[in-house]
Amino acid sequence: MNGFIESFSSMKKPAASPSKSDRAQKLDPFPEGWFFVASRRELQKKSLIRKTWLGEEIVVWTDGKDGVCVASAFCPHLGSDLGPKAGGKIQNGRLVCPFHGYEFDISGQCARTPWAPAPRQAQLKRFPTCEILGLIFAWHGLNHRPPQWSLPEAPECGPEWDCMEIISVRFAGHPQETTENSVDLGHLRYVHGYDNVNRTRQVRVEGPLFESCWEFSRPQTLAGMTIFTYNVAAAAQIYGLGYSYVEIQESSFGMRSRFWVLATPIDGEIIEMTLVNRLKKLTKPKGFITSLRLLPAGWRTRLMNKTIIFFQRRDVMQDVVVWSRKTYEPNPALCRSDGEIGKFRHYCKQFYPDPNQSYEDQTNTNP
Repeated sequence: MNGFIESFSSMKKPAASPSKSDRAQKLDPFPEGWFFVASRRELQKKSLIRKTWLGEEIVVWTDGKDGVCVASAFCPHLGSDLGPKAGGKIQNGRLVCPFHGYEFDISGQCARTPWAPAPRQAQLKRFPTCEILGLIFAWHGLNHRPPQWSLPEAPECGPEWDCMEIISVRFAGHPQETTENSVDLGHLRYVHGYDNVNRTRQVRVEGPLFESCWEFSRPQTLAGMTIFTYNVAAAAQIYGLGYSYVEIQESSFGMRSRFWVLATPIDGEIIEMTLVNRLKKLTKPKGFITSLRLLPAGWRTRLMNKTIIFFQRRDVMQDVVVWSRKTYEPNPALCRSDGEIGKFRHYCKQFYPDPNQSYEDQTNTNP
């Protein structure tokens, strides 16, 4: 993956910090929904990826074309690990088991063995997948039930949109608590130093969609000096607890960007947060970035994209200090400046489904 991963799993916590068992008693560590697996760009580099994802050991590969498979990392024949460290490999778009040479196509079916016809019952446990602009997601369902809803279509994009910048951070936390930041207006002021934070539209909830729009200004500092001030309007579309997409319009410099926050549980305690930013080409730079006008539009856009994701990462690291040490408070003592936290938490209930209720029954329950 383009970017870097920083691990906070070993961060020393104060004595009062919640243990893994405390956290598990409050929120199910593996909610239902679509969660990020890998980027196609990473798959093209590595060919075969093995990882822990929502408590599952999985492998990911492509058929060399558009097809992709996310499946259990263990062979249904005799249980061999299929990852590259164990000797698993991709050959002609198929995953080859290192133990007996069984070959699996992207449907998960064994398509060939070296010495006998492929047994029909030899099939990998697969996870449903979808892809948005090269970002690959898989569905985690209660008791492995099929997808109950879909992620949105990819936003329209053309040559005016630059390539994506992608970074990832690992830390102790839960995707509901990280996603809750989208409505927690108070923390935007107190933790990140945003000014003039205002809701621009009422929060909208429609099934798995939670839409939140706000505006703010923010001075960006470096070594204690203000470099420039952002004036931002943001519109966030949240689908479940693993997919947040934010359209951002910055008026001072005339920048328009698209920002994804993808929180993925790993083992029940650690989550991986992947940040993805895409910037529209800066053909007519304004304000602070007019100093970059001598650079070609593509170069200046990539430079600003890297700068933006640097500050986005810095915001996340400010939150990680809190997220990695906090416990879940099911009955918060809220005040007026907190935003729609109660409404958000009611929205989240659908991602911890009751197996005895239909999806429609759970999403139609009034707050």
